[in-house]
Amino acid sequence: MIDDVPADRRRHWWTVLRLGVVALWLVAAGTAWWTAPRQQSYDQAEADLAAGRVVAHQWGDRWDADRRTPWFGTADLESSGRLGPLFAWRTPDGRVWWTDTTYFDQVTIIGTAHEMSYDGPGAVAFAEQLQAAGLAAGRSGVLQPIGQVVAGTGFAAAVVVIGVLLAGPAPVLGTRWFWFWLICLVPFGLGILWWLARERPWAHADSPPTGPRQHRHGALGFAVGLLAALLNSMLLLALGQLLGDWWVPRLDAG
Repeated sequence: MIDDVPADRRRHWWTVLRLGVVALWLVAAGTAWWTAPRQQSYDQAEADLAAGRVVAHQWGDRWDADRRTPWFGTADLESSGRLGPLFAWRTPDGRVWWTDTTYFDQVTIIGTAHEMSYDGPGAVAFAEQLQAAGLAAGRSGVLQPIGQVVAGTGFAAAVVVIGVLLAGPAPVLGTRWFWFWLICLVPFGLGILWWLARERPWAHADSPPTGPRQHRHGALGFAVGLLAALLNSMLLLALGQLLGDWWVPRLDAG
């Protein structure tokens, strides 16, 4: 029984578990930021190809942000017909880049690629360069293999968090539903960090005042979670405009 475990030992294990969850969050957040698709120019795509820095690539016509996994997922590159005009590639450092082959300065088409299979002359010319480099003109390799690591890390953190939330000591500052909605709705798992910093059993939480405001209930958690998601989107948009795509990758990558 948990109650039979000395208080000092219980506190020690909760501290270790909290550090483990934070470590999982840091790994997932850092990996997602590093591998998030970032836009580059057509010329940079050619330069990476010429330097042998294209280790995987994929064509598409849109980024499907709706299919990304919660918290740290990135959009998937989808194709509904001909290859292109978007071309994405992964470099040896694990970074993922993409370019719109509609925009280029000058290209030369020599006829080695089937033009009807590609969306526009820029895509055709780049497909020919892929063939000349000994790579498949279509898709080659896995564009975002580390995404599986991020998804697995996020799943492990979610299992620990939900398990403690449901079966652990009763929270003090809010009900279990209050924290559930914050954890699920606040982007990037920031609700988890708030929970770890403020609530039992992770941190010492003062007893709430008595009366009708004794606990923060699920409805409040739901509303705060939605508001946090909205403010997060606005903040990312502003930071993206200020700092650029390299520092603040766009979640829809397009």
